[in-house]
Amino acid sequence: MNHSPLLSVHQSAGARLAERPTTVESAEPSTVVLTFGDVPAEYDAAHSGCALFDTTERGLIRVTGEDRASFLHGLLANDVRSLEPGQGNSNLLLSAKGKVLHGFDLFAEGDAILCSSEPYGATALMTALDMYHFTEQVEFEELSDQHAPIALCGPTAGSLLAKLLGEFGDLKDHEHTRCQWRGGSVWIAAVEVAGTSGFRVDAGPEKTAELWQALVEAGASPTGQVVTDILRVEAGRAAHGVDITDDIYPQEARLDESFSLEKGCYIGQEVVAKIDTYGGLNKQLMVLRVSHDDPVHAGTPLELTEEGETRKLGVVTSWAYSFVLDTGLVLAYVKRKHQELGTTFKLGDAEATIIEQPVEA
Repeated sequence: MNHSPLLSVHQSAGARLAERPTTVESAEPSTVVLTFGDVPAEYDAAHSGCALFDTTERGLIRVTGEDRASFLHGLLANDVRSLEPGQGNSNLLLSAKGKVLHGFDLFAEGDAILCSSEPYGATALMTALDMYHFTEQVEFEELSDQHAPIALCGPTAGSLLAKLLGEFGDLKDHEHTRCQWRGGSVWIAAVEVAGTSGFRVDAGPEKTAELWQALVEAGASPTGQVVTDILRVEAGRAAHGVDITDDIYPQEARLDESFSLEKGCYIGQEVVAKIDTYGGLNKQLMVLRVSHDDPVHAGTPLELTEEGETRKLGVVTSWAYSFVLDTGLVLAYVKRKHQELGTTFKLGDAEATIIEQPVEA
C-alpha cells in the first residue's frame, strides 16, 4: 500500500483517515486525510488564515532534450513554447476527439519541463506522451518518488511562507522559484488550491515532515479532504478523476484556463475550436443548491417533468456541504437548454436548483 510520507505525522495528530479513491486501475491503495478533527475550523482557515493540505502523492514527470518545448507544444492543449523558465500553466492532453485524457500543471525550467500530475497519474501520462515520440530529441523521466509537495491557501498563506522560507517575490499564476531552507532547496509555485489561489511547496520526501511541522508551528492549519471538497465545489471547480473523465470536453468542465484557442495545432484542437466557434456543447458543469444537507452520490440523476414527461437532464459528479448556504451543494453536468439560473430539478427525494458560481458569503 502507498502512503504519504506524512502519514505518521497525521496519525499522531489524530487525523481521520480513509482509503483514497482512484480511477487508475494499476494504482495501489493509499490513504487520504478526511479531517484533522474540526471541519469548521479547517474551512475557516482557508478564508481567514492559512489552510495546509497534504498533496504529497502527486506525480511528477521531467521532460528534457532540446526539442522538449516544441514536442510538447504540438501535443498539449495549452501553450508551451512561449513559456520562459520560472513560468508555467495548467495544461491538458486531449484525445483526437477533443476529450480530456490527462490534466496536469506544467512548469518550465532552464533545462527541463516539469509535469505535476494528479495522484497516480504520472506513469499513464508519460506513457501517453511517449506514444507520440519518434525522432525528436526528447527524454522522459518519472520522478514521483522524489516529489512530495504540500499546498497552502488562504489570505495569510503567502506571508506565512515568506516568513518561514524568506521572500520569494510576487509569484503570478503558475510562476515558480526555489529558495534555501535548513540546508536544502524548497520549490515554490503559485497554483490553484481547492478552487482558490494558493501555493505548492516541495522540499522532497526526506524533509516534507519537517517542513509540514514548521508550517504548522508558524500558524498554518492542517486541512483534510472534506474541506478540500467543500472549497472546490463552492468554487465550481471540477476535479480530475472525479468530475472530469475521458468522456468530457474541456469546455464542458469549464477548463478554459487549461487550453488555448490561439496556439495552433495540437491533438483535439479542431474539435475544441469548433465548439468555441459554433457552440454545440450538450452539457456543462453547474453548481446546484440541494434542499437538504444529506450526501448525494455521484451518478444521481437530475430529473425534470415537462408536459407530463419526466426526463433525465443531468448527473451529479460531486457533493459537499456548504457553510455559506448551510445546505448541500452538488456539481453536475446539466444538458443545454436547461442551464438557466434558478432551474430546479428533482434529485432523488429532494430538489436541486442551479445557482451562481462561485458560491460566496
